[in-house]
Amino acid sequence: MKITAIEDLHCDAGWRVWSFLKVTTDDGVIGWSEYNESYGSKGLSAVIRKLTETLIGQDPRPVERISAQLYAMTRQAPGGLISQAIAAIENALVDVKARALGISVAEMLGGPVRDRLRLYWSHCGSYRLNHAKLMGKPPVASLADVVALGKEVREKGYTALKTNIFMFDRGAPYMHQPGFGRIDGWPELNADRRVLDTITAQMAAFKEGAGPDVELLLDLNFNFKTEGYCRVARAVQPFDLLWLEIDLFDPAALAQVRRSAPVPIASCESLFGRRQFRPYFDQQSMDVAIVDVPWNGILESVKIASMAEAYEVNCAPHNFYGNLSTMMSAHFCAAIPNFRIMEIDIDDVPWKDELVGPAPVIERGHLVLPKGPGWGVEVNEAVLRKHPPR
Repeated sequence: MKITAIEDLHCDAGWRVWSFLKVTTDDGVIGWSEYNESYGSKGLSAVIRKLTETLIGQDPRPVERISAQLYAMTRQAPGGLISQAIAAIENALVDVKARALGISVAEMLGGPVRDRLRLYWSHCGSYRLNHAKLMGKPPVASLADVVALGKEVREKGYTALKTNIFMFDRGAPYMHQPGFGRIDGWPELNADRRVLDTITAQMAAFKEGAGPDVELLLDLNFNFKTEGYCRVARAVQPFDLLWLEIDLFDPAALAQVRRSAPVPIASCESLFGRRQFRPYFDQQSMDVAIVDVPWNGILESVKIASMAEAYEVNCAPHNFYGNLSTMMSAHFCAAIPNFRIMEIDIDDVPWKDELVGPAPVIERGHLVLPKGPGWGVEVNEAVLRKHPPR
């Protein structure tokens, strides 16, 4: 078996772009992966194209050797776009190998440990602030809408939801995201009383709508400094969160937050590889390690999870992409013993389930692992080309 072509394809996803890597072989086996360059990764496709030039004509099945070779070629520029590019290539090659063997990726990795994965509804309300019309969903423009959305989550059978910080103090609602240079609060990243009161009111509204049986998660991203994260953690204590999600590039600072926080801490979705995760494990910085499979590659992601297991830490995937990424993350969750809960975006453009099929099967808030070879799904190129990036 030899690689004959590697192609990147892209489609409109409303307020972002979904990107795919397609690997074709002379045996007719095709492997796919999903990657993302819409959030801080501009130019990723160009990096992928340059790295894949050396792979045409190679056997795609010794994936570990190929990934090791790509890391060696780029050793002086590790992380960032390089790691994401290698991960996209690795994930597509893993799909090829599993398909060639006629088994699922989870089975190829020694699993599945489980075939049903508990989900949490991610970005709950976040996309409805500004993109409700694109999705054909009711907008979120007030705390009353937050209450209604919490009720919707419960009625659809989900047992957990994760949200961001919503602000309703201007003409149009928006997310509080100073960590990404948006609106006010940047660059100081302070947690003032206005923001703290907003957070507690929002969590109370979700709890009112969702009821006592739906667990809440709050994602703070990079939006505060150490002091601010500690203040938010104290403010949300009454809501008994499943976790408070924090992004910090200093493992000691995150460990300080965890020691003082009265709620579990989840983190590390923005890290690359075991070398970046290790100091966070050594410092006991978080209760749950979040691993991004499209960023790290599934083979490296499983190795990160194995390291986490040695530190008595469970893992959850970072999965706010399309349905192919959801299946890639699902096989990761199915293959590791130390699984916590899986992220999934429910609100999205109407054609999402047409693009990659079969669509995810969700029963009572749990994803059912597909049984087909590879990722267990197929990319519909006709639908992909029907929605070109804008």
